[in-house]
Amino acid sequence: MRVVFAGTPEVALPALDAIADSAHDLVGVVTRPDAPSGRGRRLTPSPVAQRAEELGVPVLKPEHPRDPDFQDALRALEPDCCPVVAYGALLPQSALDIPPHGWVNLHFSVLPAWRGAAPVQHAIWAGDEVTGATAFRIVKELDAGPTFGVMTERIRPGDTAGDLLGRLAEGGAGLLVATLDGLDDGSIEARPQQVEGVSLAPKITVEDAEVDWDRPSVAVDRQIRACTPAPGAWTTFGGERLKLGPVTLTEERLQPGALEVRKSEVLVGTGTHAVRLGDVKAFGKRQMPAADWARGLRLESGASLGT
Repeated sequence: MRVVFAGTPEVALPALDAIADSAHDLVGVVTRPDAPSGRGRRLTPSPVAQRAEELGVPVLKPEHPRDPDFQDALRALEPDCCPVVAYGALLPQSALDIPPHGWVNLHFSVLPAWRGAAPVQHAIWAGDEVTGATAFRIVKELDAGPTFGVMTERIRPGDTAGDLLGRLAEGGAGLLVATLDGLDDGSIEARPQQVEGVSLAPKITVEDAEVDWDRPSVAVDRQIRACTPAPGAWTTFGGERLKLGPVTLTEERLQPGALEVRKSEVLVGTGTHAVRLGDVKAFGKRQMPAADWARGLRLESGASLGT
């Protein structure tokens, strides 16, 4: 089949590479426009755009997929199907209708669970034991289209969102290529999603990522892992934000937010048991182990985090 791949961030690269290496003809790539990046805020192509250029594949960067010029350019490529991974823009029906086999999205959950922008983060935050990836045909309703196939992945106790997303991106790439194979030879059909079990996974904001130390330690651990690496869990110390890496559960008890500073570790209390801080990053400082941070400030037990 002739395919035009749509995607933007690094997580889309395994699928793009898998399609480029498949029997299908990758005739184009659609990605978001160049965006400011780095200290100089220079306009930089997306990771998908950069990989497409390395592959020698034409790249389309519409401001919005409803743009008539973009749709004309897409028609000119004559795609049979448009596979999608984390493209990042809503597709109008006029664009969805262009390829005969539609736009097939790789979504990082087992649909209908966790429809939305942050399925991996919400699965970890909710304490799910298993998640996965689903290939489905895009329709106007959010992540509600009929599905072609699914893969599952166990969520490990120490997984951050970044860890889990990396595994799903690799495994899901094979699922997406297999879906294209099945569409090409007619061996698969789309099946409607179940109406039961729908849950939503909206984008997690910086405000959402503030840790509430009154919550149980298990909930604090899940929240921090779900927000790693983005948007980054945080708390406050001395009126300034302190970014938090993953923590370790303990059986010790402290008052919520209270710090206990030891020679090689720093504990902080929650609504149940204390947790051991991992890496932290104070404003204007580099990331470092919590014990080094406390030593640099000459912190003593009795200080506290949070408001």
